[in-house]
Amino acid sequence: MRLVQQLSLLAATVGAGLMAGLFAAFAYAVMPALRGADDRTFVDAMQRINVTIVNGLFLLIFLGTPLLAALSAILAWRGAGRPALPWIVAGLVLYLVMFAVTAVVNVPLNDALAAAGTSDLDAARQRFEATWVTWNVVRALASTAGFGVFCWALVASAG
Repeated sequence: MRLVQQLSLLAATVGAGLMAGLFAAFAYAVMPALRGADDRTFVDAMQRINVTIVNGLFLLIFLGTPLLAALSAILAWRGAGRPALPWIVAGLVLYLVMFAVTAVVNVPLNDALAAAGTSDLDAARQRFEATWVTWNVVRALASTAGFGVFCWALVASAG
């Protein structure tokens, strides 16, 4: 069981790192690049990104990471990985914060932008951009902190 606990923690750590990298890249590269684009380009790019990102690999990582972290926590609680347990739980909580922000703020904004189509692009962008960017930074910070905590859990579980 120890091996399964460590492998599930390792996989959760990798998944958290991939999500943190994705949201961070949007925060420091994608959205600043689109800031200078005209409304049509901005809305079109975000609509395309929001459709393309919902794919099997993204969903596997996005949804699988908290499941693997929960499995690792359960196995750590029941076995030799107990020193890592508080760190695994903290990483899971931070990941779930990112998950909640995504579900409650970013996805509804993405859906509203999709529903706007190509009419009144300025208004669609105004309702979307500032709020989406702000909450993306929140989820980037939460997921990056979660990744760091999972990394520390790996160290704690090795001891």
